[in-house]
Amino acid sequence: MIDVVPVTLAFNGVRLEPLAPHHADGLRAAASDGQLWNLRVTYVPPREEAEAYVDTALSMANRQAWAVIDAASGAVVGSTSYHDIVPEIDRVEIGFTWYAKSAQRSHVNTSCKLMLMRHAFDTLGCAVVGLRTDGQNFASQAAIERLGAHKDGVLRHHFARRDGSVRDTVMYSILRAEWPQVQAQLEARLAHHAKA
Repeated sequence: MIDVVPVTLAFNGVRLEPLAPHHADGLRAAASDGQLWNLRVTYVPPREEAEAYVDTALSMANRQAWAVIDAASGAVVGSTSYHDIVPEIDRVEIGFTWYAKSAQRSHVNTSCKLMLMRHAFDTLGCAVVGLRTDGQNFASQAAIERLGAHKDGVLRHHFARRDGSVRDTVMYSILRAEWPQVQAQLEARLAHHAKA
């Protein structure tokens, strides 16, 4: 049975620190880079809600949240989490992920996913890692599919968006047996990015 505890992870110039109240100012600045709170298909805290975002993340019993830190500058560039943790079946999901606009389409997301999956499969002993996204977030769906995740299906009329509309949720998973191939793909992508 997996036991998810707060841990700092670091790789490829990115550090994941367990989310804490002192990260609120950094989250505020990261969300302001691109005014990400205006995105309809994901939730990024508006400037005035950064502290509440941290408080909510820390109060959730089945969530381990991290601040995503650029190791060189020490700046917060986003946040990500394990959530819907089910120790009895060795399952976690990766989500609540967002990055400052300047960190998007960089090595940051791939590095974070690699760290989180390595930790899930190789350290925690997970049998499966799940991912989910809004049915209208086509960029996120494409990114998850590039990871090599299996599309499990769509939960229709599943979750309320901040604007009051209701989204469909697209569910994905990666099984432990699939992890070596997924890991190789992620490592190859980072190697390609480093050469570009």
